[in-house]
Amino acid sequence: MNAFESIKHFYRPLQPSVATDGKQVIYQEVLPEASLQYFVYCFWQLKTSKKLDAPFVYRVVSDGCIDIFFNQNVTSESFVMGFCRKYAEFPIGNEFNYIGIRFLPSVFPLVFNIDAKALSNQDQKLRGILPDIARSITEKIHPNQEFTTVVKQLHQIVAPFILNINFDFDNRFYKALHLIFKTSGNIETENGLDTGLSPRQLRRLFNYYIGTTPKAFGKVVRFQHFLNMKPSTQSLKSQKLFYDVGFYDQAHFIKDFKTFYGVTPSRALK
Repeated sequence: MNAFESIKHFYRPLQPSVATDGKQVIYQEVLPEASLQYFVYCFWQLKTSKKLDAPFVYRVVSDGCIDIFFNQNVTSESFVMGFCRKYAEFPIGNEFNYIGIRFLPSVFPLVFNIDAKALSNQDQKLRGILPDIARSITEKIHPNQEFTTVVKQLHQIVAPFILNINFDFDNRFYKALHLIFKTSGNIETENGLDTGLSPRQLRRLFNYYIGTTPKAFGKVVRFQHFLNMKPSTQSLKSQKLFYDVGFYDQAHFIKDFKTFYGVTPSRALK
């Protein structure tokens, strides 16, 4: 299993916070074609089916990924969102059709030679980071296109960057990444990542390729692992699932969960 297959195999970044009724606000994800499956997690869409009575606030939970996104109604404005150490909220109005590309961890900096740390905890205009891709989005994607058509266009836009690159990366970094994914983030990152790199060297590589330290990234992986367990409020209370993901007490678990999700576990799981 190579470095990228390992990420795809062990990691499934979820964005579960969009409370939709399937009628007024719709969220969907489409997997990429096979050629991009180890680099792009999904293409996603968040849209209104009709104008809302009140402005919508989109909450993004921490998932360890970097996204390119834009409003299909205004494709001249596209953005890139870096790694987030905590949840983020975006007021996006009463009517919208946002579409995005979610890159798996480490892929965006490796493909585009962009320091992930410079993107962390913020969204920036794509034209200042990747002007060619921003221009292609403006030229090739139009408001009246179906989502499936937009996905094909986005695939054609990003595929040449990914498939034509000669990947040059430090295997020791990907060994550390593999260990974090394999243990679902439940690993002592200062001494448990035996890769031949010093903690300082490893922090430098993680800052560049992920946008944060191994410790902070491990916490996000652990949080995402919990989401993938698909717990219910009842199972959370009766089975004490926080023990299974490496927490020694409920208070620390709730604190971390609220940092990454924005609300307490009991409220999120309703």
